[in-house]
Amino acid sequence: MDKLHLLSDQDVATGDAIPDNSYYKADTPSQPWASAPPEEMMDAVPGYEGIGASGGCVPPPAQDFPQTPSPEGQNRSWQIPSIGEEMAKEAFLEYVSSKCCYRSNPAKQMSIMDMHPLNTYRYRLVTFTETRSMDWATEPYNGGIVDGGMGHAPGPWDIAVSFSALFEDASQDIRVPYTSTVKGCESCLALGRIACTTCTASGYVQCSSCGGLGRVNSAAQPCPRCSGVGRVKCTSCSGIGTQTCNTCKGKRQLVTYLKLTVKWKNNVYESVANKQSGFPTEKLSQVTGDTVFSDIQPLVYPVIGFPDNDINRASNEAVRLHQAQFCSTGRILQQKQTIELIPITRVHYCWKEKTYIYFVYGVEHRVLTDDYPGKCLCCSIL
Repeated sequence: MDKLHLLSDQDVATGDAIPDNSYYKADTPSQPWASAPPEEMMDAVPGYEGIGASGGCVPPPAQDFPQTPSPEGQNRSWQIPSIGEEMAKEAFLEYVSSKCCYRSNPAKQMSIMDMHPLNTYRYRLVTFTETRSMDWATEPYNGGIVDGGMGHAPGPWDIAVSFSALFEDASQDIRVPYTSTVKGCESCLALGRIACTTCTASGYVQCSSCGGLGRVNSAAQPCPRCSGVGRVKCTSCSGIGTQTCNTCKGKRQLVTYLKLTVKWKNNVYESVANKQSGFPTEKLSQVTGDTVFSDIQPLVYPVIGFPDNDINRASNEAVRLHQAQFCSTGRILQQKQTIELIPITRVHYCWKEKTYIYFVYGVEHRVLTDDYPGKCLCCSIL
């Protein structure tokens, strides 16, 4: 890592020798500081020799991988609910009443001719996983015990960490025991202060009122802001030329340690059976369905025997994919698979000897129609 040395020359320029603008511009950006310690600050920790500056994910031991579940108990009796005529009428009336430019007479007086169920299903697999990753971390040393070398550092999967609840995304950072060491801060050479990057340690910056000339008009009138000098005291460092070190926050020392990051995450696979019914499928993301099947296990088995083969295939693909993917990178703590029936009913109705169509969809019984006969003229034009 490059070292920033403190500049000792605090002399103020005299006469007309104004420092070059490139060195004294007040808006010069500060130097970015590294978020990870340099390689030389990382002491070797037994069991963690492969952890470099960038860290990385740590897979669990092979014996922790869960076993494939048994397919027993998958024969079920599936009961698929359907919408009735009264419910279809009620949903239609509620929809029409919510439209300010729709007359209610057609909805009240119409006669339902027939109803076609176009129900579809949404399969969802949620795999709740735990992953662990290691990284070197540094922070200003504020005193306290430094345990590096006082014991054997436990393995990343030997550290007991508990989650708050199943199927809740969360993360937690833990300092690995017996990995802490203290060294002087290299950014400031353990001085606690660095050269001010705004004024380049001079304590002064170019006057913004006169542009460093010291005069404000052709009559050579001295600039009132800088008194004709052409420079003013640097506000970033209060004119002293140095700033508190951004890395050690003035503490002069840094504690370096291995940080274990534990993440709990819901990994979701979702599939909607394609019925090719002509109903715009993008509308289905706005509604919920009736849960007709729910299965929660440490490891679930693919659904078999469901009336819709698209769902059986989706479940088989999802379970195979998740167990292959997440067993190699972390632990599968729990899996939950559900099947929702998303009710869709196409209703043909008659009003004044003409036939029209509307759809009722979702548990919320939302309505979709393009040819309602009771629209006002302005809505018809739109």
